[in-house]
Amino acid sequence: MKNKVTATHNSKMNFKVEVNGHKFFIDAGEKVGGENKGPRPKPLMLAALAGCTAMDVISILKKMRVEPDYFNVSVEGELTEEHPKQYNKMHIVYEFKGKDIPLNKLQKAVNLSEERYCGVSALYKKVILLTSEIRILE
Repeated sequence: MKNKVTATHNSKMNFKVEVNGHKFFIDAGEKVGGENKGPRPKPLMLAALAGCTAMDVISILKKMRVEPDYFNVSVEGELTEEHPKQYNKMHIVYEFKGKDIPLNKLQKAVNLSEERYCGVSALYKKVILLTSEIRILE
């Protein structure tokens, strides 16, 4: 299976990106000649990881008949100082809220995503240190 993404130049550092028929803009900040009309490309790598693992975890939990009232995934990346600046560390935080949500099932769902199902995680792990934690909110 192949995927294709296009990035068509609009102006300055602004590009219209199309992914599976969905369109959005990426841009650079004003300091480097952009107009700040969209996200930067590197943080989209964090979004890809957050989205991939979040979809896995919620799908696995539904199969386990666990439905949290709230579920959020955030990913923080650490860039190298030298060019080419790249992520060398990413930390994933899984936040859950709900009555009687069993920690062991949350851990199992997260582990299955991180170790077996999330293709973004599998690729990133080859070159980036990935860490994670689970937080149960009140």
